[in-house]
Amino acid sequence: MKPLQDRVAALRPNPGMAAGVSAAPFAAAIAIALLMEHAIGPAVGLTWTKILLDVGIAIVLAGSLNVVNGYAGQFSLGQAGFMLVGGYAAAWLTFYGQIHFYDVCPNAVEIDIGDGKMCDPSTVEITKTAITCQLVECFSGKGSMGGFLGNGQLLFLAGCILGGIVAALFGLLVGLPSLRLRGDYLAIVTLGFGEIVRVLGQITALQPKDVGEIQNESMVGLMNNLGGSEGFSQIPDYTSAGTKGAMFWVFLFALVLLILTFRLKYSSKGRALLAVRENEIAAEAMGVDTTRAKVVAFVFSAFFAGIGGALYAHQINAIDPKELGFQKSIDLVIIVVIGGMGSITGIVLGASILVILPELFREFSEYRMIVYALALIVVMIARPQGIMGIQELWELPAWRKLTAKFTSRKKS
Repeated sequence: MKPLQDRVAALRPNPGMAAGVSAAPFAAAIAIALLMEHAIGPAVGLTWTKILLDVGIAIVLAGSLNVVNGYAGQFSLGQAGFMLVGGYAAAWLTFYGQIHFYDVCPNAVEIDIGDGKMCDPSTVEITKTAITCQLVECFSGKGSMGGFLGNGQLLFLAGCILGGIVAALFGLLVGLPSLRLRGDYLAIVTLGFGEIVRVLGQITALQPKDVGEIQNESMVGLMNNLGGSEGFSQIPDYTSAGTKGAMFWVFLFALVLLILTFRLKYSSKGRALLAVRENEIAAEAMGVDTTRAKVVAFVFSAFFAGIGGALYAHQINAIDPKELGFQKSIDLVIIVVIGGMGSITGIVLGASILVILPELFREFSEYRMIVYALALIVVMIARPQGIMGIQELWELPAWRKLTAKFTSRKKS
């Protein structure tokens, strides 16, 4: 008979196998994102690619809000503020970084520099005197990308991560003092944060349009040059329909968010959040640090809202603080409520419905918003808890019956 220590060691999970199991969903996410980029996108055409990109970005934004409003049971109205912060940070890095970190002007076509002369910025070095390279031509992502991760794609990835980190820091600053509040008071604080960020964005310095002027200033010195009330424009279009890599990045981030929120929901920290949602006093009595749990959820939510803002900014090639105000936060709350607060599959359904429905009704012109509003009212009357409620697709009785029938046939 083996000693007790040997038997205990045999029961321990293999670290390599455990790491493989943990990494498998993320490998699947990369595979699905590549499928969306190279198969689905070309098959459905440019119009539906744009719609699918909108759905993917909506999943990132609403899924991040679901962690706070759905899991933790708090009511935040400041998601557009975190989205704006993340978008600004990412755009600052990609827009100014392409000039400071590249020796050539990437993704460009030949442009007219006057006097009947033409130059190709992709082959001409940018110097302090070569200020005739116009940014609007220089940063068109639809030009030659030079490979999947070439000419700024890694810079874009860094911009998305930076946007998430900056938004998470703001989430920590807002969450630490405000999450001791409950109910409507928290909603008021987060709404105020969103409005403060929007106003601060409008009073930043104007965006320089001259390459030489940008090169003469350091990256740190350009941190306040975010466009002011005119908005930050001419952002590289890495996630616009028709741009190489757009579908990959959007759906990669969307799938990573869904995987992480799934793991959070069924982890001990997720159960603590659900306990806070159901009864905060009882959760405290059971030893749950409710403030810490809510702050962690708030920071997690802000991080992915910042990434969503980065994806959004690089899709429309601009950030206008006037467009990312209270109404944008309400739109995201509607997606969460319609899909089901606390449901991951509900977020996917809610984002898909609220993005695709207006497009299907576009032929009705000015009447489409009336039809859209009526459809939402019908859903809320028929399913006040949302389409999925707090359940997931795989938890529904009909889904269990379907899978049981399939497995029984497979065995037979």
